[in-house]
Amino acid sequence: MAFKEIDIRQVAQSAVKLINDDWALVSAGDETAWNMMTVSWGGIGELWGRDVFYLFVRPQRYTHEFLLKHGCFTVSMFDGGFKKEMSFCGSKSGRDVDKAAATGLTPVFDNGFVYLGQAQTVLLCKTIATQKLDPAGFLDASIEENYSSGDYHTVFVGEIVKTLKKI
Repeated sequence: MAFKEIDIRQVAQSAVKLINDDWALVSAGDETAWNMMTVSWGGIGELWGRDVFYLFVRPQRYTHEFLLKHGCFTVSMFDGGFKKEMSFCGSKSGRDVDKAAATGLTPVFDNGFVYLGQAQTVLLCKTIATQKLDPAGFLDASIEENYSSGDYHTVFVGEIVKTLKKI
């Protein structure tokens, strides 16, 4: 589980492929309590002159609490062999099950961050902005169909403070 620090620009994969196709696990918390969830709604880019990762999390998700409380998060990206584990983490709540024990994924705690040891690439992010989606801003009325319960996502924007690559 050895990693080396790299520049985010050295991540060779397409951001769309990494997030939309391959998915990723977002983690937040500390040694006493943490959670991870599958993320497929998000992106990598630049905002306010900073390299950022942004993700969308519904307020009822257990990870939402950790993201708000800890002010930082990680994005663990895997090779193609972990879809089963990521599917589990996206369909079960950490309130009800120990996802790490159930999947065999190993948490690594690193100066206030928690990420997964089996990941190939990890983004360590400091939260710099949050915003609850406002349906008044939806220009395409069909978007509202995603929110029959009114549980609008919160957008979390994290400055990428470190990028790790497995060696």
